[in-house]
Amino acid sequence: MRAALTEARKAADAGEVPVGAVVVLDGTVIGSGFNHPISSHDPTAHAEVVALRAAARAIGNYRLVGATMYVTVEPCLMCVGALVHARIGLVVYAAAEPKAGALESMTRAHELDGLNHRLNTIGGVLADDSRDLLQAFFRQRRARTADPE
Repeated sequence: MRAALTEARKAADAGEVPVGAVVVLDGTVIGSGFNHPISSHDPTAHAEVVALRAAARAIGNYRLVGATMYVTVEPCLMCVGALVHARIGLVVYAAAEPKAGALESMTRAHELDGLNHRLNTIGGVLADDSRDLLQAFFRQRRARTADPE
């Protein structure tokens, strides 16, 4: 999770919402990414999707069977769909996302009938660290908006 938090800080430094993700297979990070939909003009450039793409390229297969995704915020519905299609075995996330989290907060999308793969999940790992990073980012953003120089 600490590697995912490092990725999240890269997003914050780039002015993007600080979410980071890493994919680990057999104890090795095979893909990493951070949020950058604004700078890339790509609505799918969430940390999870970026990390999945990098991992799939690294092993030469879109099926990441047996891999674990570590992500700093509970994934959204789009990202849960990508995780299912990638056949990720375990998703470990830090902070819950009450408005859009699709593993437990808003819905449990990974448990829908008809899915061809099931994800295991663990939430709350280093949640305070992730939450602190998010809150600091949005505090700074609000301060800049309130003080237009």
